[in-house]
Amino acid sequence: MARVFCIANQKGGVGKTTTAVNLAAGLARVGQRVLLIDMDPQGNATMGSGLDKRVLAPTVYHVLLGEVALNEAARYSEPVGYHVLGANRDLAGAEVELVGLQRRELRLRDALQAVQDDYDFVLIDCPPSLSLLTLNGLCAAHGVIVPMQCEYFALEGLADLVNSIKQVHANLNRDLRLIGLLRVMFDARITLQQQVSDQLKAHFGDKVFDTVIPRNVRLAEAPSFGLPGVVFDPSARGAKAFVDFAREMVARIERM
Repeated sequence: MARVFCIANQKGGVGKTTTAVNLAAGLARVGQRVLLIDMDPQGNATMGSGLDKRVLAPTVYHVLLGEVALNEAARYSEPVGYHVLGANRDLAGAEVELVGLQRRELRLRDALQAVQDDYDFVLIDCPPSLSLLTLNGLCAAHGVIVPMQCEYFALEGLADLVNSIKQVHANLNRDLRLIGLLRVMFDARITLQQQVSDQLKAHFGDKVFDTVIPRNVRLAEAPSFGLPGVVFDPSARGAKAFVDFAREMVARIERM
């Protein structure tokens, strides 16, 4: 049975999509069957997984509206080694169309029921706001992985996200919980980042993943080639860190 995780943070520019595509690629590298769902109308996770969002059809938009089954819309991306349920600008209109539908917050969860046995991990890349699209992701997931930079403004955004997770847990999805915080774009030479990292560990304890993703140029370059950094340059420090994170995720899930 697949374990479903949202990659979420209500603050933008914190590396959600970079985390989603590289964790998916890392999990595929360590032998897991992976589906990555792009819930952001920008379609960056789609493009970063080797698919062209401009010609992609059907997409997650059609799945949410019930026009096609999820397994019909998901595409296996040969270069990256995992399946992708892609998104493009069509998804921007989905929120308006979903408002009048029954079980509007649960459309993605319902669609995933048919493919539970086809994957080991399902990762959902959410937009940087608590929209109906993000809510669909949270309602479908067993847990949330939060990528965050070790900066003080990031701590404020984290408090809002944790509150949102608690609300969804209480009202819509009793399975939902915070799985862990992933420190990304980390530079140990910056004293402030080390201080914030220490605060995170002191407050959240084992909810902070052991793996730290360093700031890495090759990870930043990879999307322009339509690939995760793990595939684009497996020897890069950032790529190796994401494979280590994938192993940590597998080990953590086995203990749950």
